[in-house]
Amino acid sequence: MTKLVQWLCGLALLGTAWATLALDPLGLHLPLPCQQVLWPFPVYLLVAFGCYSLATVGYRLATFNDCEAAAKELQEQIREARADLSRRGLKF
Repeated sequence: MTKLVQWLCGLALLGTAWATLALDPLGLHLPLPCQQVLWPFPVYLLVAFGCYSLATVGYRLATFNDCEAAAKELQEQIREARADLSRRGLKF
């Protein structure tokens, strides 16, 4: 099961539970304070997901590792390519 399918199943389950409680097709008759919290609940979840996404991106960006060996290897390959192109008549 891919991560997308897991997220979609979770959202479908949560959406079904929310719709069942908010639209009250079963006749549960929730108290008014519960109904007042229940209606904007999807907006709260969206804001929480946005905060989580920003925090995750910020953390990953802050802990991004530099790879010194790969950078040196790339610089060497650039030098070799320039030397090869210079031998073939290309001027930089």
